[in-house]
Amino acid sequence: MASVTRAVFGDLPSGAGTVEKFQLQSDLLKVDIISWGCTIMALEVKDRQGKASDVVLGFADLEGYLQKQPYFGAVVGRVANRIAKGTFTLDGKEYKLAINNGPNSLHGGVRGFDKVLWTPRMLSNGVQFSRVSPDGEEGYPGELKVWVTYTLDGGELMINYRAQASRTTPVNLTNHSYFNLAGQGSPNIYDHEVIIEADAFLPVDETLIPTGEVAPVQGTAFDLRKPVELGKHLQDFHLNGFDHNFCLKGSKEKHFCAWVRHAGSGRLLEVYTTQPGVQFYTGNFLDGTLKGKGGAVYPKHSGFCLETQNWPDAVNQPHFPPVLLRPGEEYDHTTWFKFSVA
Repeated sequence: MASVTRAVFGDLPSGAGTVEKFQLQSDLLKVDIISWGCTIMALEVKDRQGKASDVVLGFADLEGYLQKQPYFGAVVGRVANRIAKGTFTLDGKEYKLAINNGPNSLHGGVRGFDKVLWTPRMLSNGVQFSRVSPDGEEGYPGELKVWVTYTLDGGELMINYRAQASRTTPVNLTNHSYFNLAGQGSPNIYDHEVIIEADAFLPVDETLIPTGEVAPVQGTAFDLRKPVELGKHLQDFHLNGFDHNFCLKGSKEKHFCAWVRHAGSGRLLEVYTTQPGVQFYTGNFLDGTLKGKGGAVYPKHSGFCLETQNWPDAVNQPHFPPVLLRPGEEYDHTTWFKFSVA
């Protein structure tokens, strides 16, 4: 069984509210989640010696999360990932979103779901956060009611996302945790072995927008169906890193997505999801300027993200899986992060 405790984490500037921290603990995992951005700020996992280390990048205090930082541990939305030129057309009307990533809109805009205070509700084995995104927030149509639920069972952290819209709107929610299974603050992730269960990926243009092609991974650097050691793989293929969507089996049921192992500690992460895609990102834009927990700095490639989600820019690419949520429907997706020792 998991236990749940709550505590004050800090106060937002100019009386904008109090951020709370919820600690979910089982015999195998300890997870700290704050109500600012539904953010996973710490996740302790034991190694094969039984020694626990925090395996997510982040900050020890609220100030860290309020500064400009790369979505450490947060839930991102209303639409995760990139929308080309920050525009889309819906029922004949053009919508213009905030441009915050080169020429594109990224992770919901300037003030996305990661930069707001959510309303928490404690559960017996987790915590549920909710908020109402008003009509027109960051340029998106319709009011959106959102619920994000974290529950812990043994070594498995489950995240469920639900949403209901008053008008048709694109919705794509994910969690943006950066993992390092050697422990946060370790210099890189080159000694991690990775599998991603995908037969295809989305090639991107120079602004990281999918070109529209759904390309087979066979015979490319993107074939991660058998384990590869990350550092050697990047070197062999002369890659700067990954920041790409991998196309998963298009089932709405729970399916296997990815597997990452750190041989040194024995820690193993398996990811399962109901989503059609996963953005595998290797922290290419980290540059060592942010001071993290315990005085750690986070240089390039010091963490990886497995952002389970719909495909990027799906609102502009009709042959991608549908991303629109209509009134009367419910958006409902779940992702499971399962930790063990191998």
